[in-house]
Amino acid sequence: MKNNKSVNYGNWVPKKMLWILLGIALILVAGSFLPVPFFVQIILWIVAAFFLFLFFYLSCAYYLFAKNGNELQHNIHHAMIDKLSWNGEGKALDIGTGSGACAVKVAKKFQNSKVTGIDTWGKAWSYSLKVCENNATTEGVGKQTKFQKASGADLPFDDGEFDASVSNFVFHEVRDAKDKREVVQEALRVVKKGGAFSFQDLFLSEKIYGEIEDLLKTIRGWGIEEVHFTSTAYLVDIPRLLRIPGMLGEIGIIYGKK
Repeated sequence: MKNNKSVNYGNWVPKKMLWILLGIALILVAGSFLPVPFFVQIILWIVAAFFLFLFFYLSCAYYLFAKNGNELQHNIHHAMIDKLSWNGEGKALDIGTGSGACAVKVAKKFQNSKVTGIDTWGKAWSYSLKVCENNATTEGVGKQTKFQKASGADLPFDDGEFDASVSNFVFHEVRDAKDKREVVQEALRVVKKGGAFSFQDLFLSEKIYGEIEDLLKTIRGWGIEEVHFTSTAYLVDIPRLLRIPGMLGEIGIIYGKK
């Protein structure tokens, strides 16, 4: 049962980032009024305009993610979790759990499961272990879930320790791994043979992962029995404003059985 506390799943665009962008723009504009050469003023105005553009674009993105109680975020989470072909018996891992949203959703869908969520909870985000625990308790799955600090590049678990693993829009953010394919491989290492997985990330970004078919071939080469891919845009109505590289224009789901 839910308790009377409120959940806090945050927003994929950190408020802190918005204030930083606006602050930089205002400082640059103020600097242009100092006694500096005209060409320097022009440069300051151009750079300030760039930061103001980023501020307004990301403010719009913030609104779209927050609209209707984070409906878009929740729909993207469910698209990934719905691809997890698992009977719900045993242990599941949520890599880069953030606010605990996906761990909670997995626990609620698979009521006989035990779900572990890991994250580094960096200062750029308002997420924390305490936020995750509060959200899980509020959603009535506190006893099903646990959270701990760890990096997706070096998971503190044995090979095949979990029956299932999920991750949402995290792998490209793992900074202690230059090659993000290694993060995918590490996520699969802790899944038992025959276990299920569903990972959502910028898998269509050739800059990060290369050609998608090459990525899938590489994953199969690790001895993975069943690997599939689908673009999230086929499953979720993503606003056109967010369908750009670096946002949701290259997001997709890799899923299957180990």
